[in-house]
Amino acid sequence: MLYSPEANDRTTSRNGGRTLSRQDQTFTIQVDGQPIPARPGQTIAAALIASGRRVFRHTPNHAPRGIFCGMGVCFDCLVTVDGVAGQRACVTLARPGMRVQLLADAEADDGQD
Repeated sequence: MLYSPEANDRTTSRNGGRTLSRQDQTFTIQVDGQPIPARPGQTIAAALIASGRRVFRHTPNHAPRGIFCGMGVCFDCLVTVDGVAGQRACVTLARPGMRVQLLADAEADDGQD
């Protein structure tokens, strides 16, 4: 079967008798106290990028960091999720009600600049 974007948008969720698309199933996560929309299956990094945020943290030398590898190998997208520091935003799936904190300058000294 050939790839069909419409086929990937189908879900089994129902709302008043109509099937909801993935776009209809948005939820919010809290990022530094601000609500950010996210979709099922989306990573924290994807939600942040979609909301216009490109910098997730700064190194001890104040260099901005955001998404780099996108697959959990580097440490550029570290955030705090529900009180647990050092989570990679690029591989952590967003969940409804999740609280994310972007790391302030020199807060995350990972030794990698």
